[in-house]
Amino acid sequence: MYRQILLLSVVVAARCHLCDADDRIDFNEHIRPLFTEHCSACHGGVKQAGDVSFARRDSVLPPNGWVVEPGDADASVLLERVVTEDEDIRMPPPEHGRGLNEEEVDRLRRWINQGARWSEHWAFEPPKRHIQPTLVRQDWCRQPVDGFVLARLEREGIAPALDEGSGRWLRRATMDATGLPPNLEQLESFETSLLEDEETAYKNAVERMLQSPAFGERWASVWLDQIRYADSKGLGLDGPRNVWKYRDWVIDAFNADMPFDQFTIKQMAGDLLPGGRVEDLLATAAHRVTQSNEEGGTDDEEFRVAAVLDRVNTTWQTWLGITFGCVQCHGHPYDPFDHDEYYQFASFFNNTRDCDLNEDWPTLSVPLDASDYELASQLDREINWLRDSIWKREFDLLSADDVWTSVDDLEAASSNATQVAVSKQGDRDTFETVGTIQRGVTIALDATVPDKIERIAAVRLTIAPQDEDKAISDAEWGFVISQLKVIKLDADGEPAGEIPVARVISDEPDPFYDPQASMDPKSKRGFAGFTKIHYPRSAALIFDDPVDASELHRLRVSLSHNVFILSSFSLVSRRGWLDVTDDPRLTDLVHGKAIAPMRDQLEYLKSERGKIKSTSVPVLEERPDHLKRPTHVFVRGLFLTKDKQVTSGTPAILPALDSNHADRLDLARWMVSTQNPLTARVMVNRVWARIFGVGLVATEEDFGSSGETPSHPRLLDDLAFRFQDDMGWSLKSLVREILLSRAYRQGSSQRSDLPSADPQNRLLARGPRHRLSAEMVRDQALAISGLLSTKMHGPPVRPPIPAGVWKPFYGGDKWETPKPGDPDRYRRSIYTYTKRSIPYPMFAAFDAPSREFCAPRRLRSNTPLQALMTLNDQTFQECAEAFGKRIEGFSGDLPEQLSEAFRVATSRVPNDEEVAELKRLHEKLVTAGNASPLTVVASVLLNLDEVLTK
Repeated sequence: MYRQILLLSVVVAARCHLCDADDRIDFNEHIRPLFTEHCSACHGGVKQAGDVSFARRDSVLPPNGWVVEPGDADASVLLERVVTEDEDIRMPPPEHGRGLNEEEVDRLRRWINQGARWSEHWAFEPPKRHIQPTLVRQDWCRQPVDGFVLARLEREGIAPALDEGSGRWLRRATMDATGLPPNLEQLESFETSLLEDEETAYKNAVERMLQSPAFGERWASVWLDQIRYADSKGLGLDGPRNVWKYRDWVIDAFNADMPFDQFTIKQMAGDLLPGGRVEDLLATAAHRVTQSNEEGGTDDEEFRVAAVLDRVNTTWQTWLGITFGCVQCHGHPYDPFDHDEYYQFASFFNNTRDCDLNEDWPTLSVPLDASDYELASQLDREINWLRDSIWKREFDLLSADDVWTSVDDLEAASSNATQVAVSKQGDRDTFETVGTIQRGVTIALDATVPDKIERIAAVRLTIAPQDEDKAISDAEWGFVISQLKVIKLDADGEPAGEIPVARVISDEPDPFYDPQASMDPKSKRGFAGFTKIHYPRSAALIFDDPVDASELHRLRVSLSHNVFILSSFSLVSRRGWLDVTDDPRLTDLVHGKAIAPMRDQLEYLKSERGKIKSTSVPVLEERPDHLKRPTHVFVRGLFLTKDKQVTSGTPAILPALDSNHADRLDLARWMVSTQNPLTARVMVNRVWARIFGVGLVATEEDFGSSGETPSHPRLLDDLAFRFQDDMGWSLKSLVREILLSRAYRQGSSQRSDLPSADPQNRLLARGPRHRLSAEMVRDQALAISGLLSTKMHGPPVRPPIPAGVWKPFYGGDKWETPKPGDPDRYRRSIYTYTKRSIPYPMFAAFDAPSREFCAPRRLRSNTPLQALMTLNDQTFQECAEAFGKRIEGFSGDLPEQLSEAFRVATSRVPNDEEVAELKRLHEKLVTAGNASPLTVVASVLLNLDEVLTK
């Protein structure tokens, strides 16, 4: 009876649909696909022949567009070009593909005559709540998502599948929630509770999964694909990067069910949040796992820019689901994103302090024990406040030109073949290197103190780019002054004693190299513009006691340079000048009664902070305002060919930012605004895809015009809206609803009555059925065998790897595998060391990405190599051996042991034939003299399709 009612409703719905189709042409459904297929190659965002782009309304329709006359198809140039017989002007040209067929031409004509109503792409409209569909069989639904799924099935005339068996459902749900199979105790507990209250049993089972620490490990693995997490730097030597604390932060965030909007804001701009919490700054390591290049001879600025653009592309792929990366070189081919808008967005990331350096600066000292986070955060706040307070006083005097007076009669010489010249530039004498720089040069600057200065309190050294105007956009190589000395010269120009310098202050509050180190003769580090210089940089050498100028004939400032980058680039002062001052406020910066106690307290706090056992993790940090980089549009995407300067902004097609002077924190809040149409949809779709095997939008990486349309548009919209509103951005609430849905509870067996054109189960007429991810395959084998270590967090581990695989460029990167029996040998896969240039072989065989770039989804393959891996890989051999011993310990006779083993592996009771088949295998092995027949049986069970498939 239900099927008859269902078929009747389908006929009625189909007739209504045909009537609607005759009356109304929908732009997104009927017209935009025609433009994308036939027009955008020549008239899109890349190539706009005839100044026409079918990616934008104002290029097609009046008042700016001229190819369509709304309401009058016969007067529209577009239709004229489509139907003409003249091959010279027909669109599309014959060499570009087929022309439009009669149905498509008719559709285009009707759209124009109906007023050529243009709609933006569905993904750029904010999601909204939808009323539950009217259904033939309301009693089937268990969760809000079910109504939308069933409505689609009823429209197609398909009945949903019967419910999955209890054990198989529990295994499926536990794998999806935690990445691990249920154990026997959980199976038995669930089956017992089903007898008491079925729905309560399902709810309690899902709740247990959500509260398991394994939940965070499973979903963190999904997130790390997006954020391209790795334990190595990627390019060049691909050396190790100490960033595992960020991985642990993600695990803990998912376990704590941190709302996704806060999860987003902290990773995008945790360094800009008030409060200075260690956890918030640590979250920004999400954008410090970009690749860096340690190869000799590379340009630091080139790869710094590459990292910035990678952050842009990753942000759009991970949170916004748009292929924004192609806008780096030109306008988007299919979507309304302009070339300039790419660089407006890049501007948000262009003023972080990181460079393409071996040291991974800036770094955050993260306590090894999370219980120390609060104390560390408190100390960091006090340290930063004191440091900034002191520096503000220093910088106010350092940067005040009315405090300083230029020296007279500057002369310059070098310690080697480096040539240094002095010229008058404006009203000051300026030194400048000429030609080739020789490594290890010391530059001596001799000058006369102006007559107006009676007692010299300090000398200011300014190092500037050789081309100041150009360097603002195209930075020059910087400098490091390893030793700074101020020397008195006698009447003959000979040294007459060194002037004691009490303190060196600089124009950065927390520089990578401590300027005070310039006073240490054993140090190579000191006052620096590291590694690039955009603007003049200044430091002041404050004397221990002011010097009477009458005692000086001349003054010498000696600059020693002993730092070079990657054996190729010497960091030498190329141009600069000297100033002096007699202002007593400079002396007060050293000996003043107000500031001396502040310095003592600062050193004490640093000492206390240093007592907390910590590890250094690269994080984001903004440059000071006076050192901000400008952002330019790159012509054809090349960083060497800069065009106009742009300010921070977001694409016009999306809701505008609230702030006129937006920073990354404003951007982060914009991304999770209820007005942003993409973020919630993308995350909901990602979770759906990991659970059902394919997203409601199959192209997870592309929600734009060239991506696939949603299989269930209203379901996606409603779920995204409720994810933000009703669920409060709770991932656990989202997963809970899906796992408890009737759509998910369906049996996963193939059905002969389903359309053959739906191999991916887009109609959701059965439960999900697909191969497990690489991590799940390995973790499941460890769990079934009893070897799995439940230890959480910590540095990455190095489980067994095939001989000959590990041949890193960097010799210090050792793969030291823990011995058999060591729990670190059997940790969950998320803790395995991830090296980009040498992916872990088992993961690579099962389609895990190398993490060089954002991987929005994994494309599943089915290759012989996978079977060879699970049969022969050392980890799987050890699992088979351990599982065999576990089987031997099961109670009962051999058939009972085999039945129990089967249940452990598959979460269901085997039938008699399956037990008999395993028994025959065991007997054959015994007859053949196999010393470990149960190991072979265990290996067979671990390799069952039913075990490797969800």
